[in-house]
Amino acid sequence: MDRMEGKVALISGAARGMGQAEARLFAAEGAKVAVCDVRDAEGKAVAEEIGANATYLHLDVTQEDEWGAAVAATTSAFGKLDVLVNNAGIAEAAPLAEMSLESYQRVIDVNQTGVFLGMRAVVEAMTAAGGGSIVNISSIDGLIGMNNIISYVASKWAVRGMTKAAAMELATHGIRVNSIHPGFIHTHLAVEEESHLAATHALLDAHTARLAPMGRTGEPEEIARLALFLASDESSYSTGSEFVADGGLVAGYPPPGSD
Repeated sequence: MDRMEGKVALISGAARGMGQAEARLFAAEGAKVAVCDVRDAEGKAVAEEIGANATYLHLDVTQEDEWGAAVAATTSAFGKLDVLVNNAGIAEAAPLAEMSLESYQRVIDVNQTGVFLGMRAVVEAMTAAGGGSIVNISSIDGLIGMNNIISYVASKWAVRGMTKAAAMELATHGIRVNSIHPGFIHTHLAVEEESHLAATHALLDAHTARLAPMGRTGEPEEIARLALFLASDESSYSTGSEFVADGGLVAGYPPPGSD
């Protein structure tokens, strides 16, 4: 229970889903955690439940000044910064011919520009700490295409490339940068209303059962455990790499009988 002992982590989008699971697991493994989000009430509740080893910070990942403030607040509270998980993300669905520029840009601002701002914001603090680990949450949609979510696909492919570019540049600072590519996971992504969540997850389960060889949807905790490995010293020789957790979905053609 001490795989993150002595480390300080900042996690964006940590009020819900994978980010929340990462925050809880990191703290359980000994880390001090800055729980960051724009959902203040939910984020504060997560930090309070974790206890003294967590603090909540409001962070809109599209805002450059808020990144600077979040890093400064984290180092002020815990003395340093070792780990960044760029977890915050949104999706907006529409056919290419019908997607507005405003919708497209919103997704790019959060999923792509937010990751850039986050990586840039932590370089000085991580260098001062003697190095660190940046974990960027991409998607299987950063490996393959998918219809009706061109902005999401574009952003997640960008995260994949940005990860490799940053890994090459930051290695001399002792900073590792890797990307995680989740498949279909039980989260709130694109489901803002709690009353719709169960029905949406049921549809997701049926879809995943047809397409993924493992026949099930993933859980946030399964992605959190992969993020823990990359954030910890156990992955000390891994940088610029892609880690896929999708139940085998992108391993090959869909299994027989799938649609």
